[in-house]
Amino acid sequence: QEQLVESGGGLVQAGGSLRLSCAASERSFANRPMTWFRQSPGKEREFVAAFTRTTSTIFYADSVKGRFAISSDDAKNTLYLQMNSLEVEDTAVYFCAAGPLYRISIFTRAVDAVLWGQGTQVTVSS
Repeated sequence: QEQLVESGGGLVQAGGSLRLSCAASERSFANRPMTWFRQSPGKEREFVAAFTRTTSTIFYADSVKGRFAISSDDAKNTLYLQMNSLEVEDTAVYFCAAGPLYRISIFTRAVDAVLWGQGTQVTVSS
């Protein structure tokens, strides 16, 4: 069964750090580009960070560049999002998503995802 399960969210003060994890079944993880999105109440789901191991490409939204880092542990079929210098504006539900099997390029649009996790809440207090 293909699935993605996020964890690591929580409440943190501004300036703090969190590391999100996205555990995947092997079929969900291998040979697919992976992307983190987030969604705040009343807002559209927005792109955060994208990764594809096929070309070792990493891409970040301007709003998180220099503060967030996406990585993966292939042995554990797990995707990570290290979030540093968190800001109140980073408060959202964070989702990991997998792209189509064997797609080489990264994806940054939610409509291009074929598999979603359930999301994990990140709340940053001032």
